[in-house]
Amino acid sequence: MNILVLNCGSSSVKYQFLDMADEHVLAIGKVERIGMDDAIFEYKNATGYAIEDITPIYDHGTAIRRVLSALTHGEHGVIRNPDQISAVGHRVVHGGESFTNSVLIDDAVKRKLRELFEIAPLHNPPNLTGILAAEAMLPGVPQVAVFDTAFHATIPRTAFLYALPYAMYKRHKIRRYGFHGTSHRYVAERTAINMGRPASELKLITCHLGNGASVAAIMHGESVDTSMGFTPLEGLIMGTRSGDVDPGVIPFIMSREELSVQDVTSMLNKHSGMQGISGISGDMRQIEEEMAKGDLRAREAFEMFEYRLRKQIGAYVAAMNGVDGIVFTGGIGENDRLLRKTVCQKLTYLGITFDPAANRGKGERRISGSDSHVAVWVIPTNEELVIARDTRDLVERLQAQ
Repeated sequence: MNILVLNCGSSSVKYQFLDMADEHVLAIGKVERIGMDDAIFEYKNATGYAIEDITPIYDHGTAIRRVLSALTHGEHGVIRNPDQISAVGHRVVHGGESFTNSVLIDDAVKRKLRELFEIAPLHNPPNLTGILAAEAMLPGVPQVAVFDTAFHATIPRTAFLYALPYAMYKRHKIRRYGFHGTSHRYVAERTAINMGRPASELKLITCHLGNGASVAAIMHGESVDTSMGFTPLEGLIMGTRSGDVDPGVIPFIMSREELSVQDVTSMLNKHSGMQGISGISGDMRQIEEEMAKGDLRAREAFEMFEYRLRKQIGAYVAAMNGVDGIVFTGGIGENDRLLRKTVCQKLTYLGITFDPAANRGKGERRISGSDSHVAVWVIPTNEELVIARDTRDLVERLQAQ
C-alpha cells in the first residue's frame, strides 16, 4: 500500500510518499511560498535524485498537482500513475473534543473541521484547504485526518481544565488540548521498544523541541499532561512564541502600547520567545553562536529556555510520582548537544548520569550513563510515519468491511 502524507500550512505543503509494505520512504519534499511568483518546489526520491525549482505556484491545488507530477514522472518518478496512490494521510493540527482518534474524511468531518476554525485559525483552514485540493486531484482515493491533539485526549479533567468560570468551558470549550501529539506518541513508542519494556509499565517525559516546543507526561502509554494548552502558545519559551506569561500582562501592555487584539496576538506568537529576548533570532543555532561570542542577551535567552524546560520536566516528575525515561526530539532536541548536556547535568537529583560521548553521536541513542537511575534518550521524531500508519490501518479496516 502506497501512502501520500501531506502537511499543509498557509503557504506551504510538506509531503512524504511511503511504501507501507516495509515503511520505506519513496519520495520526500516540500513546496514553500505558495501564492508567490517565486515559490520553491523541492523533491527527492529514494535513489537520491533531487529537484529544487523556483516557479510560480499560486494555490495548494497547483502545489499538490506539482507533487503528483513529480511522483509520476517518467524518469525520476516512483510510480507510473496516480492510481498507485492507495490513500492520503493529512496532518490536521486541531481536533478539538470532536476527534480523539484519526478518522476517514467525509462531508461530516469536513463540516466539523470548519467549525474548529475559530479555535485554530492559523492551522486548520490550510489543513482543510489541502484536504479539498487532494480530493480534487485524487477523486475516489481515501483521505484520512490525523490530529496533533488526538494523542492528548487521555489527559484527565484535573489537568485539562483551566481555573476560569466553568461556563467558559461549557460554552466555548476553553481547555488544554495540547499539540505535537504525533511526535510525542512516536518517540514514546520508540523509547519503550529501546528500553525493552512495555509502554504500559513506563513513566516517560517527552520533550519535542523546535521552533515550537512542548513537553508531555506519558504514563503507562497515555498522555496525562502536556505543556501546550488551548493554543500552541502556552508552555515553554519557543523560537518566536512567548510561552507562559502572567495573563495580567496582556491587558497592561495593550493599554500602555495601545495595541489591538490582533497586535498583541502577533507580538506573542511572532515577536517573542527566543527572538524577543535576544533581539537576534528565534533560531537556537544562531543564539548559541552569538552566546559563544559573548553576547549577554543570547546567553540569557539560552538560559531562560533551558530553565523553563528543566522546570517543566520537574513538574511532570511530580505529576507522575516518578519517571523512567526522558526523551529529546525535534530539531533542537535531536541536534543541540549543549542544551541536552546542560539539562541533564542539572537533573542529578533524579539520579541521572550523563554520557558525553553518546551525546555527541547520531540517531536513536541513550545519552545517560549505564548507572543512571533515569534513562535519557535522543529519538529523532517521525510524525509522517505515524500519519502513514494510521492511514493504512483505517483504509485496511474500510476494505475489510
